[in-house]
Amino acid sequence: MWNYEKRLQYPIKITTPNAKIATFIMSQYGGPDGEIGASMRYLSQRFTMADRRVCGLLTDIGTEESVHGCWT
Repeated sequence: MWNYEKRLQYPIKITTPNAKIATFIMSQYGGPDGEIGASMRYLSQRFTMADRRVCGLLTDIGTEESVHGCWT
């Protein structure tokens, strides 16, 4: 289901840092409604599931949630 390649979709070269954009990106990941929060909720709930299929589903959803912040 997953094909992991450790490479960027588009090459990135940061020439000048931008603190305003960095703050926005960090709020999307770690804010109260951020992607990291949602991802951690799904991934922590998976440990309480007795059904292995539900556990796998929560793992997939949690992994997908952790990627959403990259596209905001």
